[in-house]
Amino acid sequence: MQDAVLAMLAKEPSHGYHLHARLRHSLGPLGESMNRGQIYVTLTRLERAGLVVCEREDGLPERPERKVYALTPAGQERVTAWLAEVGWPKPDLAEFHLKLAAAAAARLADPLALIAAQRRELLRRLREAQQAALAEPAGSSAGLLLEGVTLRLEADLRWLDACERAW
Repeated sequence: MQDAVLAMLAKEPSHGYHLHARLRHSLGPLGESMNRGQIYVTLTRLERAGLVVCEREDGLPERPERKVYALTPAGQERVTAWLAEVGWPKPDLAEFHLKLAAAAAARLADPLALIAAQRRELLRRLREAQQAALAEPAGSSAGLLLEGVTLRLEADLRWLDACERAW
């Protein structure tokens, strides 16, 4: 969540309410359960870590003063590192989707390049799992685990194909 918030701030400084709305919009139905308070807790942690700064924006008569958050140079470095990272064996599809949305919105990276990098890593791991599975004796429990790893990687690769078509 922290990296997605940072990436959303890479496009432009924003207040917590706007960040929450952008994240919910990016996640669609999966974002409906996202608690607005979670965004503010995340922003506070990022501020303490020196990754964002907070400035107060004067309020209008009908709206109180609010905090606007912006990336620090350290926050920008972390976003760049996050975009370059591939996320397997613990792929979080929602996080990867947010990475694509944030990269495109802030023009930080080409979503197709991120998909291609993820695909290369998954293909490398698929080859390794297939080779290891072939080395296992028939009926071994390790072989069954490797079959599960292979099936999961194949499913993730199909999902990346869908992502590529969408972007």
